[in-house]
This record gives sequence, C-alpha cells and structure tokens, in this order.
Amino acid sequence: MILAAITIETPETVNTVFGFFAKGGLFMWPLLACSIVSVTIMILRGLALRRNNIMPTLIENEIERLTPGESPERLSRIVHHDGSSLARIARVALQYLRSPRSENVEAVQTRARHEMVRLEKGLIILEVIVGIAPLLGLIGAVSGLVHVFAQLGLSSGGSDTRQIARGIAEALNATVFGLSIAVPTLVGFTYFSRKVEVMSVEMETLVVELISKCYYGRSSREFAPAKATGASSMPVSTPVA
Repeated sequence: MILAAITIETPETVNTVFGFFAKGGLFMWPLLACSIVSVTIMILRGLALRRNNIMPTLIENEIERLTPGESPERLSRIVHHDGSSLARIARVALQYLRSPRSENVEAVQTRARHEMVRLEKGLIILEVIVGIAPLLGLIGAVSGLVHVFAQLGLSSGGSDTRQIARGIAEALNATVFGLSIAVPTLVGFTYFSRKVEVMSVEMETLVVELISKCYYGRSSREFAPAKATGASSMPVSTPVA
C-alpha cells in the first residue's frame, strides 16, 4: 500500500528507476539481488552486534566488582539466565573452577572460538558481495560494449546512433550500480569486522580477569600438602647419646 502511494505520488522517479534498470541490461538483476542481500545482512548484524547483546553491563560490572578469592556465586546466578556471548564464556569458566587452571583456560578458549564464529556470522557474505559486485558491473559493461559493436555495421544513420548510445548506457549503468553496491558493503564489512574484533578483545580481558580472581591464592593451597608430605618424609637425625 505504501509502495503504491509512493508510485502514484512520484511517477517520474519510478520511471527513472525502471528506465535505469531497463537500460542496464540483464546483469542489473543479479546486482539488485546483491544489494538487497547486503542491506539485509547489515541491518541484521547491526541489531545482533549491539553491545548489550554481546557484553551486558550487569555482567561486566559484576566481574569487575568481584574481589580476588571471593566466591563467584552471584555471578554464576546472573550468567545462568543470560544468553549473551560473555555470559556463555563466563559459564564455561565457572563450570571448570574445580579443574586445574590450564584446563579451564583451554575450555574457555574453545568456547570463545565458537562465539567468534557466531559473531562473524554473515560477514563472509558481505565480503563475497564486495568482490563480486564490481565484477558483475564489469561484465555488464562488457556486455553493453558487445551490443555496441554488434550494431555497428547492421544499420546506419540515426538508428545506428541510438543503438550505440543504448549499449554505452548499458555499460555505464551496470558499472555504476556495481560500484555503488561494493563501496557501502565494504564500509559495512570493515565496520562490523572491527567491532567484533574490539568486543572479542574486551571479552577476553574480562574472562582473564575473572579466572585470575577465582584462582587467586589457590596455587599455594594446592602445593601446601605436597610440601608437608615432603617435609615429613625427610630423614630426621637422631642425637647420639
């Protein structure tokens, strides 16, 4: 309904757009599909990569508030009902607190790699569109030039000029459309990739801080029995009367 109203109110604009596509040739439609996919993915990634969805402020504050050696029971309750990436990584770290620190770090790294794959979902499609959109535009340009040269000896006079102009228009339209898709898609891909990289570094810093606080002072307690056992097994010299 809205589209119909816009069409009625701005017929000249609609005719210009349709004329642009009609003159651009067959390769304008794959380019149009690329533009729709690109815009859709950038909107979805923009919604999914909001900071509060990845790194909730409540969890950040709780990790920073936690003192070394303190029980992370409150944090465990918070992350248990949270679906963010930081909460899932923190849950793994808290689940492996009974294990040695090296095993805990390894489990956290495995989960972090999985979360990175989730955060980068869809970005590979943007990267592909950045590469193929100019190529499709170039193919459209070559197709237009082929039509130009194909018409050069088939007719003469005004009709020949019109055919040449049509072929040149097809070439230029496809090239312009391909570049106009590739440039904003490249901007979006770079922006979202950088955003994922920054948030991954921040999450790594928070989780390392959490593990350090949870394991604070534990190594000394772990080695205490070994030292006591070693001390008791040492030979004691008996004084000679």
